[in-house]
Amino acid sequence: MTVQCQKCGKDYEPKRRGGKFCSVSCRVVQHQLIKRGEAWKNPANGDERYLADKLVAVGRSATEALAQVEGLPAAEAFSRLRALVQGWAGVANNIIIEKVQYNEQQEMNAQATRLKRIQKSK
Repeated sequence: MTVQCQKCGKDYEPKRRGGKFCSVSCRVVQHQLIKRGEAWKNPANGDERYLADKLVAVGRSATEALAQVEGLPAAEAFSRLRALVQGWAGVANNIIIEKVQYNEQQEMNAQATRLKRIQKSK
């Protein structure tokens, strides 16, 4: 059974049940990123990985767009950047984004309920 490394995304065959990382280096780097607050504690999976990949693509396309419009007249640069942003806006009504937002809201509600129970028990 192959699984996806929760750091680099590479498909690999885990050496033991429940393996999350393809190598020691991926495991160590992910742990260091979490300690510094630069990575999610719960690595992306499914919909979250899809959304994260889309955000990386948006960042990459923004960088490329800025390089392309450098030195152009302001009006032309603005119209190219506007077209890029309008393309991103098409993602706004994406069902996966809505599902991730719903799951995050459910998790926040569950945490609030747990906090209330803890406060009542004190």
